[in-house]
Formats: sequence, C-alpha cells, structure tokens
Amino acid sequence: MIKQLVRHPSGIIPQEVVEKVFRRRGRLHAFPTIDPTRTALVVIDLDRGTGRDKPNVQQVAHNINILASTLRQKGGVVAWVTTPIQNAPEIFRAVFGEMTTDTYERMGQNDGDATKLWPELRAEAGDIHTTKQGHSAFFPGKTTLHQQLQEKAIESLIVVGAVTNVCCEASARDAYELQYKVTMISDALIGQSSALDQATLTTFFRCYGDVRPTEDMLHIL
Repeated sequence: MIKQLVRHPSGIIPQEVVEKVFRRRGRLHAFPTIDPTRTALVVIDLDRGTGRDKPNVQQVAHNINILASTLRQKGGVVAWVTTPIQNAPEIFRAVFGEMTTDTYERMGQNDGDATKLWPELRAEAGDIHTTKQGHSAFFPGKTTLHQQLQEKAIESLIVVGAVTNVCCEASARDAYELQYKVTMISDALIGQSSALDQATLTTFFRCYGDVRPTEDMLHIL
C-alpha cells in the first residue's frame, strides 16, 4: 500500500499508472539525479516545416531554450536533429501518400524548411547539428548521433521536439535500447493530440525511462 498519494509532476500520467510504477520500483522517477556533464539535450525535428501549424510551438521553443542554456552552463551537450528528406524511400511514400511525401521532399531540398531550425530556437557554437534518415535519431545506419554522443561520453538524454508519438518516441525508445538514461520532457514536446501525447508518455514512463516537465528537469540539473 502507498501510504501517501504520489502524483506525477507532469500531470499527464494517469494516477493508476503512477501508483503501479511507484510500487514496482519504490520511487517515482527512474533517474532521481543525473550528471549534467554527461547529459545531452536532443531536439528532434523542430524545423520551420514541422512547427508551421502547431499552436504550442512558441511555448515549446521557450522551454527548449531554457533547458539548452542551463545544460550548456552545467557542461552538457545540445544536439539539434533534423530530417531533410530529399528522395523518400518507396515504403515512406506508400505509408504517407503522394501529396505528403512530395511536401516532405520539397522541404528537404537544399535551403528548404526542413533544413532550418524553428526561428525562435537559439543554437550556439559548440552544439551538435546532425540529420537522420528515418523516424529515429538512434537507429543504426540512419544517423551518426549515437557515435557523436559516445565521443563526448554522454550517458543521459533529455528528449524534446516533434512529433511526440512519432520521431520523439522512436528516438527515445531506440536510445533506451542503446542503454542511455532517457527522459522525455512533457511540456517541451509537440504532439498531434493530448490523447496521443498521454499514451506515448505513459508507456515510456512505465517501460523505458522517465518523464518530467521542464521545471522539474531544471531542478535536477
């Protein structure tokens, strides 16, 4: 029995799941502390194309800028990941359809929207800028991010960006399989709906890593 009601600070994880996880591991968070000097903020697909029609992009960008600034000051790493699709694979076209695929290919051309960070984001010298060729930023053969982070002895990841239940989730799950300590930031992610956000973050909290809001992550940094 839980003597005192434990709530998740994000407000998005169902209470029954919070209590189940707490009983199972004896604490709310998988990673109560992290070493900032061995941590990377991984910003997924927040380019001018992805953010163009998302109403919360300004608040998300604000939270990411704060996290990035704080982590840099503490000796950590910031990695910006984009997906400029120039020639979509056949399977991609079959799944997404002709019109959407053509749009992605147009944005992925040199100097297209998919090659440029959302204008309100603040990158700095020393940050990592890399691309991926699929949904995940950690799938072998489709990105070099893992190798770049290993060169910097990174062991913990803070995952933010777009879209919560697609590229962010795929990246976070693959990073878990690579033995990173992964935390997804609930109010620094852009999703397709609150229900999909909740489903993704609830499953991740239960089975893969941690979920925290920005303020909570700033506190442990």
